[in-house]
Amino acid sequence: MEIRAEMVAQVHSVLIEVGTEVAVGDTLVILESMKMEIPVFVEQAGTVREIAVAAGDVIQEGDLIAVVD
Repeated sequence: MEIRAEMVAQVHSVLIEVGTEVAVGDTLVILESMKMEIPVFVEQAGTVREIAVAAGDVIQEGDLIAVVD
C-alpha cells in the first residue's frame, strides 16, 4: 500500500524506519502545513518497505510518503 500526501506540506518528523511492523492507526510521519502539525496514519497493518521522505522535505499533493506491505 502506497501512502501519499493529501496536501502540500513540510515533513516535520519521520516516526518509523524501514522494516518496522505497523498496525492500523500508527503514526508514520508528522507533516506541517500553515503552522499546524498533521499526523499521517497507517490505514493497513504490515511492514514498512520504503520511506520516501525525510524531515525538512517539502512535499506536494500526491507525493509518495511510504510503502507498507
